[in-house]
Amino acid sequence: MSDLFEDGTKPSKTKMPAATRPVAKKSAPQKAKASPAPKSSGAGGDSYTAADIEVLEGLEPVRKRPGMYIGGTDERAYHHLAAEIIDNSMDEAVAGHASIIEVTLEPGNRLVVKDNGRGIPVDPHPKFTDKSALEVIFTILHAGAKFGGGAYETSGGLHGVGSSVVNALSSDLVIEVAKDKQLYRQSYSRGLPTSKLENLGPVNNRRGTTVSFVPDTETFGTRTHFRPHTLFSMVRSKAYLYRGVKIRWACDPSLLKDKEDKDVPEKAELHFPGGLADYIAGLLKERRTVTPMAFEGRADFPDGPGRVEWAVAWPMDEDGFLNSYCNTVPTPQGGTHESGLKSALTKGIKAYAELTGDKRGTKVMADDMIGGACVMLSAFIAEPQFQGQTKDKLSTAEAAKLVENAVRDRFDHWLSSDPKIAKILLDNAIERASIRTRRRLEQETKRKSATKRLRLPGKLSDCSQNSALGTELFIVEGDSAGGSAKQARDRKTQAILPLRGKILNVASATLDKLKANQELSDLGEALGCGTRKAYDNDALRYEKIIIMTNADVDGAHIAALLMTFFFREMPKLIENGHLYIAMPPLYRIAQGSKVMFARDDDHKDELMKTEFQGRGKIEISRFKGLGEMPPAQLKETTMKPDKRILLRVTVPTGHGAEDWDDVHDTEELVESLMGKKPELRYAYIQEHAQFVEDIDV
Repeated sequence: MSDLFEDGTKPSKTKMPAATRPVAKKSAPQKAKASPAPKSSGAGGDSYTAADIEVLEGLEPVRKRPGMYIGGTDERAYHHLAAEIIDNSMDEAVAGHASIIEVTLEPGNRLVVKDNGRGIPVDPHPKFTDKSALEVIFTILHAGAKFGGGAYETSGGLHGVGSSVVNALSSDLVIEVAKDKQLYRQSYSRGLPTSKLENLGPVNNRRGTTVSFVPDTETFGTRTHFRPHTLFSMVRSKAYLYRGVKIRWACDPSLLKDKEDKDVPEKAELHFPGGLADYIAGLLKERRTVTPMAFEGRADFPDGPGRVEWAVAWPMDEDGFLNSYCNTVPTPQGGTHESGLKSALTKGIKAYAELTGDKRGTKVMADDMIGGACVMLSAFIAEPQFQGQTKDKLSTAEAAKLVENAVRDRFDHWLSSDPKIAKILLDNAIERASIRTRRRLEQETKRKSATKRLRLPGKLSDCSQNSALGTELFIVEGDSAGGSAKQARDRKTQAILPLRGKILNVASATLDKLKANQELSDLGEALGCGTRKAYDNDALRYEKIIIMTNADVDGAHIAALLMTFFFREMPKLIENGHLYIAMPPLYRIAQGSKVMFARDDDHKDELMKTEFQGRGKIEISRFKGLGEMPPAQLKETTMKPDKRILLRVTVPTGHGAEDWDDVHDTEELVESLMGKKPELRYAYIQEHAQFVEDIDV
């Protein structure tokens, strides 16, 4: 062994206590001299006696098998050391004794965690009279103030090993305690004290505990180090989890050199009075959501100490997550508290469906409510049980019922207080249930050959270009119009799909009817992008989808039915700017060799006043349909990119509360005009009839 530590200092001359010295295995000849031992009947015939049994005491087990205590020696385990010390300070804050925590990352992988709590006790321990309570906590496994519940009602550290494990796996650890207006200090290395507990004298304006440590390179190697973005994310989440604490973050500028650290500040004060609701609001600031507000709240458990806080939002892009915590400790593998939340939301929405007579709600499952949602859940539970020392999963059975009851009451009230939001959320869950069922059926009936060519509808006249960029699909009314459009198109970039008459009204049709409709099935196969939440914009086979119907009432009705289909089944196709309406002319006006086309009556009157005032007979003919228009005229007026007029179909974006109202006002309008209830259409017509000046029949 070298005479110097890695930092250049000499080892302490203090003799290592027998209980903590490494135990060397004696060689076989030495054992034989002491007492003959029979040969083992096992493989190789080696001897096996009591002398082969090692007894590891103190913190030596931690250094020999760190994986048993922190889950390994990788980067995740490295940062687990930081979590253990920060959790101790958080426990002080949650107990109401600390309001400020300072976390500082210094060069040399040194992390400093300071709080203004009560301070670790420094008086002699009743059982180990030769040691202070501080030294007992940092040198003996399973020593702490969180077993009896007297000092902490709820805490993240429960096994009494966190501080001692960090000490065992640190090459240098220094503790300062400001208590009773006195400052105390003690240093350690690899689990052993390197100094006595010193009283540094009086301090008037300071209290609490400061722990400064450097993880041991003998355990973790020289390449592993603290990452600023990981630590900053950790302390920020702690600040969200307990709204009563301020966490002051500081990082040496020389450490912010990786790309992933670009958003990590050198200094910051993290304080979120709104708790988890603040986190969700900040996260979803620029994203569209199913409901205009998150479902959030907090509740104390009725029996005994503990409480739960939550925030749930449903983004339309379904890029969600479920982050859960118990006593501010992250539980990435979930556990019983997550089960309680899922059960509360699922039972609540099903109960609302039953209350409103919507039988479809019986199909809703937990994944339909939680899948794609952004969920933050924080539970504070007395004496929780975790799986393993790393506390990745909560296993306390009572937590499921405690969380379910607390959340369910408030969820029921939230739904009943705003039926409009409740219906939207119920429809969203039912839609997800339908998609889940549909995918399961598709999986069951999946073709045996994955290499089979894409099946396209027989009526589709496809374009020759393979890539979607610059291509167009014209959806036309009937085979007659389809024939003219096929002759007028640019075969390289323009595809034609004729529809037979008026398509199914999807706003009033059941899912079974929608699946069975051949016209909509052909349209879906031609587009190739899927529907609803299965929609894939990258799979869309054309850049522009153009509805081209006759310029009359029937044509307008067909266009309305098609827009309803896209709005209900492929809203992202509209949002991404792919849907257009062609504007074919209604009139042909000719005077001698001069020919012009008018879109409607107003346009015709305008042209008559401005373009056809000279001598000569004026002929005005009205097109009965696109099928009667010569292909050359159809091309020049409606299909040629530099001559035609296209209207792009848009919907409100959903950003902000006002836009959210616009989105759902649009949904209500579609439901009123195209839905199952004729009384809504009648009421709308009665209300707006006064604005109608002329009807073209």
